[in-house]
Order: sequence, then C-alpha cells, then structure tokens
Amino acid sequence: QVQLVESGGGLVQPGGSLRLSCAASGFPFNRYTMSWLRQAPGKERELVAVISSAWGSTNYTDSVKGRFTISRDNAKNTVYLQMNSLKPEDTAVYYCKAGRNYGLGREDVYWGQGTQVTVSR
Repeated sequence: QVQLVESGGGLVQPGGSLRLSCAASGFPFNRYTMSWLRQAPGKERELVAVISSAWGSTNYTDSVKGRFTISRDNAKNTVYLQMNSLKPEDTAVYYCKAGRNYGLGREDVYWGQGTQVTVSR
C-alpha cells in the first residue's frame, strides 16, 4: 500500500521558518523523483521544488529560490522542504508527490494528502 504522509505545516509569522517532511512507504523510494507542490486558495497547484532520484539534483520555482531547500534521506524514505524567510504569499496547502517515468507513456505518480502552511502575523 503506497503512502505519502506530510507533516510539519502550521502557522508562522512572516520571516519565520518551517520544515515539512514527507514519509513514504509502499514503493521503491530511492527510484522516484520527489517534488513539493502547493496550492493557494483560488489558484492552480504549482511546482515548488523537485529532487531527482539518482543524483539528488534539485530545481526550484523562482519565487522560492534562496529561501527553500528540498532534500531527501533515502535511508528513511523521507523528503524534506526547509522553508526560510517565509512570506504571506507562501500560504498554501503543500503537497508531496512521487513520480517515476518508465517511458512509452507509462508513469507512476503518487500524492500525499497535503499540509497547510499559513504565514501571517
């Protein structure tokens, strides 16, 4: 049974920090690209950060570069999102996503249930 369980969300003041965690089970974690996405009220879901399976290379959306860091611990089947210098516009539900592309149109994608991050005074 595949599970992605996010934790670490909450209410934080502007300028503060949070670390999100996503614990995975039920699939070969170290073979999957892991991503964090977010969805704010009334907006489409957007990709925030991604980390590859093989070399751990990372990529970020421009609005979080220099503030957020994605990392993974393959021994613990967990991916993290360290969020610093948080801004009110970072407020959203944050989702963990696991993906593996086998080619020829075949892809496995798994989603977590989401965790709320609210940045406000």
